[in-house]
Amino acid sequence: MIPELTRACVHCGFCLPTCPTYVLWSEEMDSPRGRIQLMEKTAEGTLRLSPTVVEHFDRCLGCMACVSSCPSGVQYDRLIEETRHVVEDEHRRPRAERLQRRLLFATLPYPRRMRWALRLAPLGRALPSPAWARPMLELAPRWRSSERPAAVTVPGVEAAHGRRVGLLTGCVQSVCFGDVNTATARVLAVAGYEVVAPPQGCCGALSAHAGRAAESEQLTKRLRASFEGVETVVVNASGCGSHLKDRAFPAVDVTEALRDVELPGLGPLELTVAYQDSCHLRHAQRLPAAWRPLLERIPRLTVVEPAEQDLCCGSAGIYNILWPEPARELGERKAANVLATGAELLVTANPGCLMQIGSSIQRTGGKEMALAHTVEVLDASIRGVKVGDKVART
Repeated sequence: MIPELTRACVHCGFCLPTCPTYVLWSEEMDSPRGRIQLMEKTAEGTLRLSPTVVEHFDRCLGCMACVSSCPSGVQYDRLIEETRHVVEDEHRRPRAERLQRRLLFATLPYPRRMRWALRLAPLGRALPSPAWARPMLELAPRWRSSERPAAVTVPGVEAAHGRRVGLLTGCVQSVCFGDVNTATARVLAVAGYEVVAPPQGCCGALSAHAGRAAESEQLTKRLRASFEGVETVVVNASGCGSHLKDRAFPAVDVTEALRDVELPGLGPLELTVAYQDSCHLRHAQRLPAAWRPLLERIPRLTVVEPAEQDLCCGSAGIYNILWPEPARELGERKAANVLATGAELLVTANPGCLMQIGSSIQRTGGKEMALAHTVEVLDASIRGVKVGDKVART
C-alpha cells in the first residue's frame, strides 16, 4: 500500500511551511515530502529501516497540516500510520524507548490506572526520576475531573426532536476532563438529543497513531460493542473523532451534531476567548474553525484567533512525552501567540491541546490564563455560570 500512496506526491513543496518540524529545523527529511521519499525507498527495499530513518518518522507530529495544504491529495495520514505500523513490527528500539512506550500504553488507555498515575505524579515530580519519565510527570495536569455524564441524559422538552446519540467519554478525557463530558451531554440535551453514555473504554486512537495497529483494532472493536444499537456517536475529542471516522465508526464531532440545531437559552458572556483550533479537527476531519459559528451565537462573547492557527501546539497524542524538546518549543510558540491576543480564556477542542498549551503558558511567564473546552463555553452560557475553572498559572 505504501508505494501506491507515495506516487501521488509530486514534491511540489506546498507542505513545507505548514509542517511544524520543517518550520523548526528546515530539514528536508523532517518534512512530509522528505518523509514520503524515505517511505518509498524503505518500502522498495533500497533503504534500510535504520535508527536514523526511524527517527525522521518518529519526529512527525501527525498533525496533518500537510493534508490540508497538499494540492495533489496525498493521503499522508494513511502513509504515516502504516509506516509506523511497519516500524513497530520490524524495528527494535533501544531498551529505554521500549520501556517508556510500554508504560505509556499500559496506562493511558485505561482510566483506572491513569487515575492512580496522576495521584502519584506529584510524588514523582519531587523525587529523582529517569529522563524518559520526566516529560510525563511535567505534563500531568494539576487539575482533573472524575465527573461522569448520566447513563441517559433526556432532551430538553422545548427542543426535543426525538434523536438519540451516544457520547464517547474517552480515556484521558474521562479522567482529566470528566466535566467536559457532562457539559457535552447537557448541551446536546438542550439541543434536543437524548444522550446515552454506556460504560466504555479507549477508542484506540493513541495506539493507532503510534503504530500499534493490533492493539488499536482491539480497542476500537470493544468500543463498537459498547455502542451496539446506537446509530450515531458524538465525540468531543478531535483526535478520537478523526480515528473513529477513519475506521467507518458512526462518529460525528460535537460541532456537526450542533451545527444545524437550535440552542435555546444562550445567555450573554462578557468575555474574550482565544479560540485555538485543534489539528485533528482542522486538518484530519476537515472541519476548520468549526466551533467559531457556535461560539458566535453567544451574546457579548468576543472570539479572537491566535496567530499561526495552522501550526501544531506540540501535543500530538504522546508526542510531547516522546519528543519533549520540539514539543516544548512548539508549545511555547503557541502559548506566546495565545497570550498576545489579550484574551481572558483559551478554548480548544482536544484534551491534549489544553494540557500542552496550559503547561506551556506556565513556563512562558506573564499572566495566568483560564482554560476550557469549547463546549464548556456553550454550557456556561446556557446555565448562566462562570466558565474557566482550569487555570494555567505562569
